[in-house]
Amino acid sequence: MTRVFINGFGRIGRTLFRQILTGDTGLDIVGINDIASLDTCAYLLRYDSVYGALPANVTTGPGWIEVNGRRIAFSQHPDLRSLDLSGVDVVLECTGRATRRDIAEAGLDAGAAAVLVSGPSAAADRTIVLGANDQELGDARIVSNASCTTNAIAPLLRLLDLGLGIKTAHVTTIHCYTGSQPTVDAPGPSPERSRAAAVSMIPTTTSAAAQVTGVLPEFHDRLSIAAVRVPCLSVSAIDAVIHTHEDIQQPVNDFLREALAETSLIGLTEDPCVSTDLRARPESLIVALPETMMTGPRQLRLLGWYDNEWGFSARMIDMARRMSARSDPKG
Repeated sequence: MTRVFINGFGRIGRTLFRQILTGDTGLDIVGINDIASLDTCAYLLRYDSVYGALPANVTTGPGWIEVNGRRIAFSQHPDLRSLDLSGVDVVLECTGRATRRDIAEAGLDAGAAAVLVSGPSAAADRTIVLGANDQELGDARIVSNASCTTNAIAPLLRLLDLGLGIKTAHVTTIHCYTGSQPTVDAPGPSPERSRAAAVSMIPTTTSAAAQVTGVLPEFHDRLSIAAVRVPCLSVSAIDAVIHTHEDIQQPVNDFLREALAETSLIGLTEDPCVSTDLRARPESLIVALPETMMTGPRQLRLLGWYDNEWGFSARMIDMARRMSARSDPKG
């Protein structure tokens, strides 16, 4: 059993908790740390606007939160170095603050064996995306799990490049709004990102543009990525146009069915779905086969859905197991 500690009990921290609590993940949560009120954190765990009420009894007490009789230590320290994390296999670093090395390595200084950052981080030893460059994990102790969009795009591009041979590609991510956007117009990092998130479709940039070519450097100079934030609460999409070197010889959906049967990271749907239909799907991406289009023998259009919270958290769990297995003689 991999012993994990959740630092930051926000959207990803609580989604991780839900998946570990309700699934056979092989992870054991030994503690949680968040500077917010314990009662507020418990309330937000119990009631969730995206995933609904947690089907469990949640109670709290001094320094602990209890879910269905399972009591877990809860601390409220701004610096993990004040805690004793010896015996922890992986710190799930979900504060969104681990962009500096001193913050990213705090879990190691507290005694944990490794740290997994839930987002892009230049402070990490390596950025790893399962299905794209996971062979490069090595012995890195601070690992970035990249972004939800990078996890959606990179494995698909690698699969298509191996199977079809990509000449160039353009991907637009159609992303639901997040907590980084204002609910009413307010000054932000750019004019567009200063506008109310739930009112307009907002063209913006995405970190995935650099992240994907970081984990798949062979796509440098043959990939572009754009982003539009849309007024949806959950589940995002990618719209990809792929140009291949050679003619695609077989019906593309037949190729996708065969190729995706070999991986659990990318799913598919044969149904005409809308975004809410894909909520709480654990894959990094779910390709919508009814949306596949061909323009000539070398231009392919694909649409794929991804639950940017649930699917990303599922990859965090997979990566934590992978990191722990490096030092486990049974792994």
